[in-house]
Amino acid sequence: MTPFLQLIFLLAIILLAAKLGGFLSTRIGQPSVFGELLVGVLLGPSLINLTGLSIIADPHVGEIIKELGELGVLILMFLAGLELHLGDLAKNFKVSGYAGTLGVVFPVLMGLGIGELSGMDFSHAIFLGLTLGATSVSISAQTLMELKVLRSRVGLGLLGAAVFDDVLVILLLSTYLALQSGTGGIGQVLLVLVKMILFLVLSAGVGIWLLPRLVRLTNRLHISQGVITLAIVVLLIYGFAAEVLGGMAAITGTFLAGLMFSRTPEKNQIGEGLHSLAYAFFVPIFFVNIGLGVNVRTLDIGAFWLLLGISLVAILGKIIGAGLGARLGKYSWLESLQLGIGMVSRGEVGLIVAKVGLEQGLLDAGIFSSIVGMILITTLVTPPMLRATFAFPGKPQSNNQLLNE
Repeated sequence: MTPFLQLIFLLAIILLAAKLGGFLSTRIGQPSVFGELLVGVLLGPSLINLTGLSIIADPHVGEIIKELGELGVLILMFLAGLELHLGDLAKNFKVSGYAGTLGVVFPVLMGLGIGELSGMDFSHAIFLGLTLGATSVSISAQTLMELKVLRSRVGLGLLGAAVFDDVLVILLLSTYLALQSGTGGIGQVLLVLVKMILFLVLSAGVGIWLLPRLVRLTNRLHISQGVITLAIVVLLIYGFAAEVLGGMAAITGTFLAGLMFSRTPEKNQIGEGLHSLAYAFFVPIFFVNIGLGVNVRTLDIGAFWLLLGISLVAILGKIIGAGLGARLGKYSWLESLQLGIGMVSRGEVGLIVAKVGLEQGLLDAGIFSSIVGMILITTLVTPPMLRATFAFPGKPQSNNQLLNE
């Protein structure tokens, strides 16, 4: 069987299994994303090992699945930004800053503490804390969209906090690596900060001044699906620039691209076109691929208590830290709990940070395996926890009921 036939065989199974898992998940009162994540774990090396079947001879097929999934999360975060307004996020700036900052500080310090209690040396313990500080809100964003509360105060605060979280974790990571290497020092950290600011300023400038003109020009040219193609091109460029120019996660860049397009009259046209493409193909692959990358069998049984400990700290650290930040921003106790839970999932961002630590020798293989287990646990528990808190009596407040208490 040719590599192409192997690829389409896997894609057919993944898409069918993802939709079936999502359907069954909704039947038991959970978001569909929970079922899609669980299907990924079952199809992965933990049980079936779909990409390791004897008929899948080409090792690059699994990589292609992974890259398609990465495109899925970029489009997902673009659609999340497209549903919002820049002004709404600006009004929630204070609570986003508090929640994003404390949502990093608490897990990092708690992770450092559990590392020290587990007998790790300081370098391993502090990097464990940095790994717990990361957040990936793609899972939460999808759940909030399913619950139709993305534009509530909790949704707006959550997405804004994720940007602060991304910036702060990268700065802390860069600072620590610079100190460890003994080269660059404060100058290296300042360079990272300047790159982030430069990217944010340029992305806002292009989005506010140039993008509306490009959309109008594309409309005048009468190109088939021209505006939707332009949106795809821009989201890819923003994602590329976020990592290469800003040193941030690509999903932060595509979220900002969505925010910029939300200001255009073609917002609904773009949303309808990309929504079908994303949820029929790319997004299910992303959620299933998270599970495909996890092998529960490799987790060290001897490190079970470490896995349990860092998972507990990972969950409580975000809920307490980000939740406290939301309370300081005058959110209600329930809204603060919802926002804190929304920050729990580590997803691909936590895995990226952990891989840096493994490559730099700041995490050993045993700790890395426990972190992978923690990422799986936090990713799986976030959707049902969010759904449970939004099932409490009381309608989520919209941004029009803004922080006037």
